[in-house]
Amino acid sequence: MSYSVKEAFKTLQGEGAQAGRAAVFCRFTGCNLWSGREADRSEAVCQFCDTDFVGTDGSGGGKFARAENLVAHLAALWGPDRAYRYVVFTGGEPLLQLDAPLIAAMKAEGFTIAVETNGTLAAPEGIDWICVSPKAGAPFVQQRGHELKLIFPQAALLPETFDTLDAEAFTHYWLQPMDGLNDGGLARSHHTAAAVAYCQAHPRWRLSLQTHKMIGIP
Repeated sequence: MSYSVKEAFKTLQGEGAQAGRAAVFCRFTGCNLWSGREADRSEAVCQFCDTDFVGTDGSGGGKFARAENLVAHLAALWGPDRAYRYVVFTGGEPLLQLDAPLIAAMKAEGFTIAVETNGTLAAPEGIDWICVSPKAGAPFVQQRGHELKLIFPQAALLPETFDTLDAEAFTHYWLQPMDGLNDGGLARSHHTAAAVAYCQAHPRWRLSLQTHKMIGIP
């Protein structure tokens, strides 16, 4: 299959257990919970997304006819040193495009592979690090991984929803304060205070902060 990429760049992972790690980010176009068009936001399953994943016009973006073409592009962004190669596939929803041929080709180039998914689709084999960020009103299919990251607060999806998961479902449980106003008109400062209070009362959960935004990197 061909691959459509909004943007691709080398940076540091800003969130979760891998925060601070050098990574090439590959942001695929498209999502199954929102079209990405503002005119559709109010009717979307996920209405608080702050990411542009429409088109292929971002830095490092484009259309790639084969897995090998995309892998060569991402390897060039990383540079010639093959040590510690790490790629994060994100979106939109990356599992709409991330497939076995691309995973195999990335592995052949020495990359450790991470994915940031909304959990509505089953992850293919071969991914080394899976971060699932479920959304209210959407199917929760990928119920195992390394990180469960809940954007907080979502009135229709409470952290307690995941108490029924077995102890080995995820290694890390994160609450990430919603960036911007929610449907109640509350801002990030309020969301952060609420997340801090929840983590203090429920120590299974940890606070996830978007450190890349704090230090001004992509």
